Amino acid sequence: MVFRTFTGSLLLLGTFVFAYGQAPVSSEIVQPGAPGQPTHVLPADTHPVAHPATQQDIEFMQGMVMHHGQALEMTELIPSHTTNEQVRQLGARIHSSQSDEIEMMKRWLRSRGQPISMAMPGMPEMDMSGKPMAPMPGMLTPEQMDALRKARGAEFDRLFLSGMIQHHTGALVMVKDLFAAPGAGQDADVFNFATDVDNTQRAEIRLMQQMLSEEKKEKL
Repeated sequence: MVFRTFTGSLLLLGTFVFAYGQAPVSSEIVQPGAPGQPTHVLPADTHPVAHPATQQDIEFMQGMVMHHGQALEMTELIPSHTTNEQVRQLGARIHSSQSDEIEMMKRWLRSRGQPISMAMPGMPEMDMSGKPMAPMPGMLTPEQMDALRKARGAEFDRLFLSGMIQHHTGALVMVKDLFAAPGAGQDADVFNFATDVDNTQRAEIRLMQQMLSEEKKEKL
């Protein structure tokens, strides 16, 4: 009994000495800024608080599910419409990443008891409040999609690249609008996803612009 008590005392003392001997650790709390905006160092007494999802967050995720859905329709045409290896690789990458993102967004919405789509069942042009839905930024029109489905080879490549640039540019507008809304984009999942969309799709736009430029040079 004495041995166990004595040992316990040593262990407690050792723990105290170790903690006492440590230099105080200072840390900064940094709040990330929206894409293109600087970060901010917060006061040392700031305590993290989980931000509840806003209506803008919910509508952004619902809109992105629909927006990504059309991108998948576009990439699914590639295997039967072109043999261009660059376009095939790009399309496979977009299809893989956006498929995963759609599943993530659906899980996020379901976990909050929200519908996956903004459209009312049986009324695709109406939102959940019964109002006409505004066109999603960057979405291809039915005429553009029809032209893409009919094209083959180099013509398909040109329409796909120009159409996907338009599509990606629209996604950047959606991200910008999200962060411009007061209190929106603070949910960790929404912030990380929107920031990734901004970074990834900007890089893909530059790549597709380069691919179009090279195609034009080859024709000269």
